Amino acid sequence: MSDESDIAFPGLDLPATATAPAAYRVLARKYRPASFDALLGQDAMVQTLGNAIARGRLAQAWLLTGVRGVGKTSTARIIAKALNCIGPDGQGGPTISPCGQCEPCTAIAAGRHIDVVEMDAASNTGVDDVREIIEGVRYAAVSARYKIHIIDEVHMLSKAAFNALLKTLEEPPPGVKFIMATTEVNKVPATILSRCQRFDLKRIPADMLAGHFARILDAEGVAAEADALALIARAAEGSVRDGLSILDQAIAHSGETITAAAVRDMLGLADRSAVRDLFGQVLAGDVPGLMAAIARQYDLGQDPAQLLRELLDLVHGITRQRMAPRHDPALSAEEQAALDNWAKALGFPRLSLLWQMLLKGLEEVNQAPVPLQAAEMALLRLCHAADLPDPGSLIRQLQQDRSPEAGARAPAPGPATTSAPVAATAGPAAATLPADFATLVALFRQRGEARLAHYLHDEIRLIACTPPSLSLAATGLPGDVKAAIATCLAGWTGTKWHVEWHADGGGPTLREIEIAEGKALIEKMKSDPVVAALKAAFPDAEDPVPLARSA
Repeated sequence: MSDESDIAFPGLDLPATATAPAAYRVLARKYRPASFDALLGQDAMVQTLGNAIARGRLAQAWLLTGVRGVGKTSTARIIAKALNCIGPDGQGGPTISPCGQCEPCTAIAAGRHIDVVEMDAASNTGVDDVREIIEGVRYAAVSARYKIHIIDEVHMLSKAAFNALLKTLEEPPPGVKFIMATTEVNKVPATILSRCQRFDLKRIPADMLAGHFARILDAEGVAAEADALALIARAAEGSVRDGLSILDQAIAHSGETITAAAVRDMLGLADRSAVRDLFGQVLAGDVPGLMAAIARQYDLGQDPAQLLRELLDLVHGITRQRMAPRHDPALSAEEQAALDNWAKALGFPRLSLLWQMLLKGLEEVNQAPVPLQAAEMALLRLCHAADLPDPGSLIRQLQQDRSPEAGARAPAPGPATTSAPVAATAGPAAATLPADFATLVALFRQRGEARLAHYLHDEIRLIACTPPSLSLAATGLPGDVKAAIATCLAGWTGTKWHVEWHADGGGPTLREIEIAEGKALIEKMKSDPVVAALKAAFPDAEDPVPLARSA
């Protein structure tokens, strides 16, 4: 396909009086990159190809993969020009910077070079189409240095077509190169992938896209607000072609100046300031203000599902700002300040709860017969949850309310209970015997004997513990475990230990004790009014599974 001026009927001589106006070309075609310098965001690939060309280490086939609109087909054409460029004086060789002026460069750009053949695999999927390529590669290039076959959307080829291509792709004749492009590399057989050099083209960052759009608008003589370009860049989702299509539409929609309000109206996006106000009302529990704001957005034509998606995007942005602070150039100063303030004020448990509830609400909106009602109910639940304690605070409160009997139980072995008076220095004089069995197990963990600690914690039952004597019950232990336990205790405490072993008897293992305590805590939590209210609000929620501490 030509990248030069559109000619409806090339070769047709029109009368001199018939001067048809030049056809309009969309921005995505008009500003298609013609050199690696104009290619956005693919520096790693350009460097690799440049080094390969400079050193004469050219592969027989390249596979370009990436999402739509990141430059796969454009890159294929640029590679074809780079390999066949002869320079303005006709004496040049392969170069990473094709001149764009010589006959090979201009012919490839116009799509009329006889030695550069493009095939759309989406409409040429069969083995017969590939057979034409195989027959064609037998003949040397007519005028170019390399005969190049560009296969777009290569994943659409049939299994038989892929198999027919294998041998030619692995050992093509001298002077023949293959360049393949695909958006779904997972559908390309491994036998094809192994014969190609693969380049994964990246999504283009939003700030880079916004700068690119600004330069294009300067060339087109169109003014635009910075917020408008940021909105278009975000909507493009890393695709240059998608962004340019939206930009084309925005120019037609807005006229000489593209405003953020016009772009929001055109794309059906909520006003971001209105979304921030809505989020603030949710956090404040302002139900009347929230309901009025939802109705106002609905009257303006805002889709309820899109409104919840905008709130999800805001919660995600706040969470990222809290966990990994950064300055986003695509955000206005007002938006950045709002994100910073909320990131400081909201903890991760609260943000995670908001995210889960909004996600559940969005699912309900998409399924509800009246989406507006579902959106209102979802946001009302958020208001109700705004003044609830987060799960961590609730658990700490319940733990503080535990009965003295529960608090008097033997401490479970874990990082918080490993503070037994076991001396760090070696020698009998500095050692103190463990006070109880849980402390003894913690000693094994502290000394790095994780294997023995596991058996003591999960599989061995205590009959009696009167240091330096132990009476234990277990079956099926490895032969070295029993002796190793006594040896380790003697070495660490400087005292000989007497350890008796029995086949049965004893109480529950420490692991079983911890699981039982966890179940009791869950039952107590379920009787709490706050938890009962949460269960009523989310009847499908499952009870947590009590887990023992890792040994």
